[in-house]
Amino acid sequence: MAAVDRTQLEGTMMQALGIEILELTPERVVATMPVHPATRQPIGLLHGGASVALAETVASVGTWNLIDQENQAAVGLEINANHVSSKRDGLVRAVGTPLHKGRTTMVWDIRITDEDGKLICVSRCTIAIVNRKAD
Repeated sequence: MAAVDRTQLEGTMMQALGIEILELTPERVVATMPVHPATRQPIGLLHGGASVALAETVASVGTWNLIDQENQAAVGLEINANHVSSKRDGLVRAVGTPLHKGRTTMVWDIRITDEDGKLICVSRCTIAIVNRKAD
């Protein structure tokens, strides 16, 4: 499993929302996110935007793991999400698997579930692979 450099996470959305990458392989990314004040709507439910942020993080990190990290970057191009269940507290888990691994784009399927395996959100995310500009 590739490692995510924790120093790169400082001050990012991943840190603010409490997203943790648990597994990172070419065929699967697993991450968790707590349901807490930073990830809730004012009425106390998991915010759909937090679920989308978790899903795009999984797809972006998964793509990053498969590219030339010195010369390329992975950036979100398109995402959709269906929020099928609500959640008030605890932890959600996202599992992402690549549906397409192309030269310029990758498409990921992400399923977000609760601790009991209940489906909270299903998402599909397309990540663009772009060349980094020379410094």
